[in-house]
Amino acid sequence: MPLPPKTFTKRLAKGLCVLVVLAGTSGAAQADKSLVYCTEGNPQSFNAQVSTSGTSVNAASPLFNNLVEFGRGTQIITPALAESYTVSDDGLVYDFRLRRNVRFHSNEHFTPSRTLNADDVLFSIERQWKSDHPYHNVGPATYDYFRGMGLPTLLKSVEKLDDHGVRITLNRPEAPFLADLAMPFLSIQSAEYADSLMKAKRPELFDEEPIGTGPFRLVSYQRDLAIRYKAFDGYWQGRQPLDNLIYSITPNIAVRLNKLRSGECHVMIFPNPAELGKIEKDPNLVIEQQDGKNVAYMALNTRKPPLDDVRVRRAVTLAIDKRTLVDAVYQNGGRPAKNPIPPGMWSYDDSIEDHPFDPVAARRLLIEAGYPEGFTLDLWYPPVTRPYMPNGKRAAEMIRENLERIGIKVSLKTENWGNYRSRVTQGEQDMVIYGWTGDNGDPDNFLYFLLSCTGVQPGGTNVARWCNPDFEEQITKAKSDNDIEKRAAYYRKAQQIFNREMPWFPIANTFIAVVHRKEVKNYTNNLFKQDFSGVDIEAQ
Repeated sequence: MPLPPKTFTKRLAKGLCVLVVLAGTSGAAQADKSLVYCTEGNPQSFNAQVSTSGTSVNAASPLFNNLVEFGRGTQIITPALAESYTVSDDGLVYDFRLRRNVRFHSNEHFTPSRTLNADDVLFSIERQWKSDHPYHNVGPATYDYFRGMGLPTLLKSVEKLDDHGVRITLNRPEAPFLADLAMPFLSIQSAEYADSLMKAKRPELFDEEPIGTGPFRLVSYQRDLAIRYKAFDGYWQGRQPLDNLIYSITPNIAVRLNKLRSGECHVMIFPNPAELGKIEKDPNLVIEQQDGKNVAYMALNTRKPPLDDVRVRRAVTLAIDKRTLVDAVYQNGGRPAKNPIPPGMWSYDDSIEDHPFDPVAARRLLIEAGYPEGFTLDLWYPPVTRPYMPNGKRAAEMIRENLERIGIKVSLKTENWGNYRSRVTQGEQDMVIYGWTGDNGDPDNFLYFLLSCTGVQPGGTNVARWCNPDFEEQITKAKSDNDIEKRAAYYRKAQQIFNREMPWFPIANTFIAVVHRKEVKNYTNNLFKQDFSGVDIEAQ
C-alpha cells in the first residue's frame, strides 16, 4: 500500500540533503559519480502530459522515452521505443513495432511484472484523449499540449495490433504528426503501474512518483531544494555513466553562477547575458550556446476592451521602443522579434517590416479609436528567469514607461510561476509577457499551438484570446499538406495577417546558453529538453 504523501516527502527529504552534500565533496570521498544541475524552479509535475512548463518538461525528461525521438540536437526523427514505423501513402495510418524487453522502473509502491507493450502506448494516448478514461480526471491535468496541438480531433483511432504492434489512424493528413510524437507530452508511461495505483486507491501518485523507461529513475523530490535521480540499471540503451543526477533548485541567477564556479553545481541553466563575457574567460567553465528557436512576446487580450480594437493594439506596438528594451534586458543575448516564429525556422517571412517606434502615430491612433484621454491596463510579467526572458520585471517597467507617455496607465502584476501560468491562461490579464521555445522544429508548434482558435478557451495556450478566421484558414491548410513549399507559403500568409492584426507585441528572439564545468563531458545544449543521457564527469 502506498505511503501517505507527507510520509513520502519527509523520508525522502532527509536522503536528499545527504546526497547534495556528497555531490559537492572531493572525488576521493565520493563513492558514486554524481552530476548536479542548477535549475531555475520547481516542476509543476513530473508528467509532461499535465504541464507545458519547460521546467516541468526538464524534470520529467530523465524518466521517459517516446515512440520516436529527435536525433540529439537535431530535428531528424528516429525510432526510439518503436524499433520501426511505417506510414500509409495517404498519410493517415501509422504502424509502429515496439522494441522487446524494454523495462520500466520500479519504486517502493510497484514492481513491474512485464516489459513495455502496446497497452502502455494506448494508455499514454487515451488518458489525454478520452474523457471517460479512468485517469483522465486524475490530478490537475488539463492536457494543454494535447488539446493545443489539435490531437482530440486529429485522432481517429489508436489500436493494439498485438503485444508489440500499434496502429494510429488519423482523421486527416497531419504533416507534423511524427514530430509531435517525439514531444514530451507523448512520452510512454506504464499502464500496469496506473492499474496498480488505481486498485490501491492512490491514482494521484502516478504523476507525483512516476516510473518510466528512461535512463534515470526518480528517487526523491523536495520543493525548493532538489530533485534526485539514480541511473536505471535496466535501461534499454545501457546504463548511464553517471550514477546520480541531482537537480538543485536555484531560482536566483547569480546564486546559480556562484554554485557553478564553486563546483557545487556542474551545469547551470539561463546565465545572465551580461555575465557571458566573464564566464568565457573562466578556464573552468564552458559555454554551450545556440539560437534558441524561441520568441518572447507581450500578448494583448483581444477579448477585453479596448484591446479588442486593432487600432489600440497598433498604438501599443508603436509606443514601445523595442530596440532600447532589447538592448537593456537582453544585452548580447537576444535580438528584436517581429514575427510569431523565430528567424531561421523554415517559412519565416523576413520580408515583413517590423512596426517602428513612433509614439506620435501611436497617440494619433488612440484618438482615432476614441481614447483621447487614454485608459488603464494591467501588465503581468514573469517572476522567474525564462529562456526567452532574462528579466521580466525590467522589461515590464520599460514597457510601462513607454505606454504612459502616450496616456496609457499601466499597473504591473505578477505571481509565483505556477499561479502566473494558471491565471494568465484563464484570460484574467489585459497584457502579459510570455514566450515560447519550439518543441519540434515545426512552425505549427508556434502558429497553431499559440494562436489558433482551439487555444482560446480557458486554460488554453492562446493567451491573446485571438481567433481570426483568415489566419486560422492558413495554419489549418498548412497542417494538412505534406508539400513543404506549400506549407511555407501558407505560413508566410499567416505571418502577414498576424503583422496586420497585432495580437502580440513580439519582443525578442534569444540565444540559449547553458554553462557547465570543464570536467563535464558529452553534454549537448538540447533545444527541446535537458538531456543527460551519455553525459559523464572526468575525475579532477
